[in-house]
This record gives sequence, structure tokens and C-alpha cells, in this order.
Amino acid sequence: MKRASVTRGWALAATALALAGCSLAPPYTPPATPIAQAYKEQGPWTPAAPADAQPRGQWWAMFSDPVLDDLEARAEKANPTLAAAVAAYDQARALASQARAGLVPEVDGNALANRQRRSDNEPLRVGGPDAFSTAQAGVSVAYEIDLWGRLRNLARGAGQRAQASEADMRSARLSLQADLADDYMTLRGQDSQIRLLDDTVAAYSRALDLTKILHNGGNATGLDVARAETQLSSAKAQRTDVGAQRALMEHAIAALVGESASNFSLPAVDKALPQPTVAVSAPSVLLQRRPDIAAAERRAAAANADVGVARAALFPALTLDGTAGWQNAAAGNLLSAPNTFWLIGPQLAGAIFDGGRRAAGVRASKAAFEEASANYRGVVLGAFRDVEDQMALANRLAVEAKDADDAVTAAQRTVDLANIRYRQGVATYLDVVTAQTAALTAEQTAIQLTTRRLQASVDLTRALGGAWG
Repeated sequence: MKRASVTRGWALAATALALAGCSLAPPYTPPATPIAQAYKEQGPWTPAAPADAQPRGQWWAMFSDPVLDDLEARAEKANPTLAAAVAAYDQARALASQARAGLVPEVDGNALANRQRRSDNEPLRVGGPDAFSTAQAGVSVAYEIDLWGRLRNLARGAGQRAQASEADMRSARLSLQADLADDYMTLRGQDSQIRLLDDTVAAYSRALDLTKILHNGGNATGLDVARAETQLSSAKAQRTDVGAQRALMEHAIAALVGESASNFSLPAVDKALPQPTVAVSAPSVLLQRRPDIAAAERRAAAANADVGVARAALFPALTLDGTAGWQNAAAGNLLSAPNTFWLIGPQLAGAIFDGGRRAAGVRASKAAFEEASANYRGVVLGAFRDVEDQMALANRLAVEAKDADDAVTAAQRTVDLANIRYRQGVATYLDVVTAQTAALTAEQTAIQLTTRRLQASVDLTRALGGAWG
């Protein structure tokens, strides 16, 4: 009889171990998303290249600007948004460790010493002293046998959410780096605009002086003087406006690097930055590079694990509890054999009727997985669109910039000819004003295109996932 009992015990243990290897989470594969073989918007400024040719680490170094390098380093250390993303990642890692702790038994210790008196009118009281003392010390063990994979799926989901949080942190870092570089390109473009307008104001001032001299000599009309004055005042107004825009951009950069706008300034530098060529890999590599894609995929995987957790709630939970220690009446040696006690035994508990609550939880978890999968597909499609947009912009801006440079050259020739004809008296000052206005517009357009091309390089790098390893 004893042998039969032992046999049944081993059989039950083997069954429990076998069930403990089960998981009710569906088999997971990343949600399917259509991926093209090659990008459509290829061009001379965005040539295809293997993945190992992609920019790594400090990708902004391709602009060869030590001021930008310094700003990026300061932002990495002091930007509050990035600091919050790092803290969120630390929190997610702690929660993942907390979930993994459920896979091992919990051992607790306890000790107590008390004195109490029983009521004379205690219900069902039978003898015994009115007042007594109790001393106790011991340990208790609680362990849930993971029959249906609930604990493992909880730990797996928490780990995947921690990975998603890490990707969020990398995405926040990339956005910070790209926003800072983009604002810096805007500010340097404004420096070039200010230099151009300063030169223009000086040239228009000389033209006004010349026109006044000609007017005093009877070789120019008052209308010519008025036009020269109007042109000069308009250029000064533009100079003031660009200066105000630069101040706002400087304040924006201060916030990104974690400094007060009141204490932050960047000296004006009219420096031509190199136009980099951003290498572009195959579309399939984009799935591995973009941190937002990685975050969306990990959240889909976590939602899949949640389905297993919800399904496991439909079945009974088996826990093993045990307690052991010493207890006496607070007299003599507590830690002695006669004072020992222990209790051990399994507990099987499951729902008989819950009004459909657990079944609804399964449906909700499946819907959450479908939502996460749809979000993942949306992020992937948006990423491909970002790359195509920035490649199209980079390639077409390169062509447009060449035409703009040709327009600047032609406009300057027109200004020179108009000035010569005006001095010779064969043209009116209106011809000079028209030529100078066209030249200023052409140069401003060229500067704006230079800035937009630099920003397109930044945004293309952002779209490709930035730094990677």
C-alpha cells in the first residue's frame, strides 16, 4: 500500500513537471509587412550601399563642424527629455526583473513575541489560562508551479517591454540629435542670410549716396532717390527680421542642450558646411535599424505573451506552501526539538463561475495583440515613406541648387550691366533697382536651398535610423 502511494506521488510530480513546460501563448512571428526590393527614389546624392557603410556613432561628424559636435555632446548629458527616456528604460528593466522573480520560490522569515488575555466570555471557550504569552520564529515558502506558462509569459512580456523601452530611449536620443542638427543648420543658414543682408545694406547705402550725388548734379530725378531709399529701408527691415528669427532659433538650441536661454549664445559664423552623401542600404535593413520599428515589434511580441497569460487564467493554479519553525509559551529555550512545528501542502484553486470575466480577458488580450500588430505595420510603412520622402527631397534639391547658383551668377551680371548703363545715362534707376532686387532674391534662394539640403541630409539620416551598431 505504501509503495502504491509513493508511485502515485511520483506520477503526480511527473505530471506537474510536464504541465509546467506548457505555454498557452500563441506561436509568435513578427507581423507581416510588404517590403520592397529597392527604394524608388535613388539618385546621385543618395547612392545604395551595404549596411556596413551606414553612418555609425556620431553621424553628425559628417558635417565637420566642431561647434555642432560640442552641442551634441552637451545635449547627450543635459537634455531633460532624454533623461526621462533613460529613466523610463531603467523602470522597465526593474519591472522585468520583478516579473522574473515569480519563477522562483519566495522564502519569508517571521518572528513574533506577544502577551494576550482571553475574554471570559469568549465563544466556545473551553478551559485554558486567561492570559498567556507566545513566542515564535520560522520561515515560510510559497511557490506557484507554472502549469500553463502564466509566470513565464509574464516574465517574457515584461522583458519584451523592457526591450521596447530601450528602443524608445534610442529613438528619443536619435530625435534629439537630429532636431539639434536641424536647428543648427537653420541657424547657420540665418547667419549666411544676415551676412548677405549686411552686404546688401552696405551696397544699397553706397547706391543711395551715388544717386543723391547724381540728383544734386541734375543727372538723376527725385524718383530715383526715393526708390534707392525704399530699397535700402526694405533691406534693413529684412536684416532685422532675420536677426529676430536667429534669436528664436538660438533659444530653441539652448533648450535642447539643457541650458537656460538667458545664459546661452552662439557666435555668428558664416561658414559653408560640406554637403554630405548619405549612404542608403536595402529596404530590408531598415527594419533592423529604426529604433521605433524595434519598439513596435517588441510591443507586439509582449502583447502575444499577454494572450498566454490571459488563457492561463482559465485553468486552475497550483501552489505549494510550506511553513516551519519553533513556537512556545515565551518560556525556556525556543529553539528546541519539542517546540518545532511544520506545515506543507499543495493548493489547487480555479474559478467555477466568474460571469465570463476571464474569457473576456482572453478576447481583450487578442484584440490588444491585433492592435499592436497593426501599429507595427503602420510604423514600418511610415518608415519607408520617411526614407523615400527624404531621398526624393535630397536628390531634387541638389538639382535645384545648381539652377539657383546659375541664377545668382546671371543676376549679378544683370546688376553690373544695369549699374554701367545707369551711370552712362542710358537706363533709369528702376532698371538698377529691379536688377538688384532680383539678385538679392536669387542669393537668398541659394542660401535657403543650401540650408534645406543640409537639413535633408539630417532628416534622411534620421529616417534611416541614425547611429547603429
